[in-house]
Amino acid sequence: MSNPEEYDLVILGSGEPGKYLAWTLAAEGRRVAVVERRYVGGSCPNIACLPSKNVIRSAKVASYVRRGAQFGVAAGEWSIDMAAVRDRKRKMVAGLVEVHLARFKASGAELIMGEGRFVAPRTVEVALRDGGERVLRGENVVINTGSRATVDPTPGLRDAGPLTHVEALELDHVPDHLVVLGGGYVGLELAQTFRRFGSQVTVVERNPTLIHREDSDVSAAMGQLFADEGIAVSTDTALDRVTGTSGRAVQLHGTRGGAGAVIEGSHLLVAAGRTPNTGGVGLDVAGVALDARGYVTVDERLRTTAAGVWAVGDWAGSPQFTHIGFDDFRVVRDNLTGVSRVTTGRLVPSCLFTDPELARVGLSEREATERGIPYRLARIPMAAVLRARTLSETRGFLKALIGSDDRILGFTAFGAEAGEVMAVVQVAMAAALPYTALRDAVLTHPTVAEGLVMLFSSVPS
Repeated sequence: MSNPEEYDLVILGSGEPGKYLAWTLAAEGRRVAVVERRYVGGSCPNIACLPSKNVIRSAKVASYVRRGAQFGVAAGEWSIDMAAVRDRKRKMVAGLVEVHLARFKASGAELIMGEGRFVAPRTVEVALRDGGERVLRGENVVINTGSRATVDPTPGLRDAGPLTHVEALELDHVPDHLVVLGGGYVGLELAQTFRRFGSQVTVVERNPTLIHREDSDVSAAMGQLFADEGIAVSTDTALDRVTGTSGRAVQLHGTRGGAGAVIEGSHLLVAAGRTPNTGGVGLDVAGVALDARGYVTVDERLRTTAAGVWAVGDWAGSPQFTHIGFDDFRVVRDNLTGVSRVTTGRLVPSCLFTDPELARVGLSEREATERGIPYRLARIPMAAVLRARTLSETRGFLKALIGSDDRILGFTAFGAEAGEVMAVVQVAMAAALPYTALRDAVLTHPTVAEGLVMLFSSVPS
């Protein structure tokens, strides 16, 4: 091993927590190197969050065109140009990459394109993308290499060449019949998207309901949405084997409710979970242990079992959201600079970007019941929110769980602008305000957030 180059901080992966650590600490004068294999800025701006929402927006426009008569607009002849949808997405991604490159340059952090692996404690060997290698040693090393779509070992599944979200967002044509394996966030967002582009779509889910971890009213509402949009749903379906080739003709063989079932389509999208990218990084050499799920073992400060080595984002088993990755950055940043900060007790929001959106923060009814936490329930339909009526977007509901001390335990919104409305409630929860603070607030009319006044006015006494 050649003499290593010395850095204050070496980061494997340029995703959300890693890039902000690099930009922040390098700007403060630290010597920082970031090793990135392929996607500058990580998966979110390149192949995941932002590109998917870009394509989802195109599908929303398509739905508006189909509904044009409802708004008094005659659409006439129109069609979906998937190559143009893809190119709009690519243009956005290219612009985001340029922003990231400029941030690296301005901060002074060194971005090294290549593949890194540990060859000794806190020492990383990088096989450079353009040839050659470098060896870096950091006073601290942060592992930030993310996760990938899981393709499980079901016989024939991998041989069928299924799409993941990465390839689905690069399609230049509308699939005739897209079969989506998985009824979670990625699967549901892309199922609705491609249905609105004109595909026949079938969602296959092994659990009894879609988004099965949510409350029953949420799962039922999502199921009704898909039924109304003409998306077939096969729940309680166990997959035995796959035949055929995605992009031509593919068949999923299994059982549904104990009976044999065969589901056929032209394309297959796998959206059944994530696998951490922990292989080939030399964790054993670094002294970094994994937990039973295959994620890096970390404490509440995101320290691994190896001195001076930290793990963030998906690798650390954190909730797999970009906003949690950003908070992981804050946790490690503070601990590296002598400020105590931990991951425990975080208020974790989530948003499913179907149309309408599903947003939740805090406890669901199911979680509160399982934990034996008493609550009062407030619930109103979106049709009671006047802004939703002006938008002709009255599907869904708002609901909140209120504790005995009048604090908000949890909030769920299934409706127009749900993610934005959730943020209002989350701030109140973070400040430990009683629900009456929102009930008695003067909120702008007509906005969707104004519905919170009506929601919290309905809290049982």
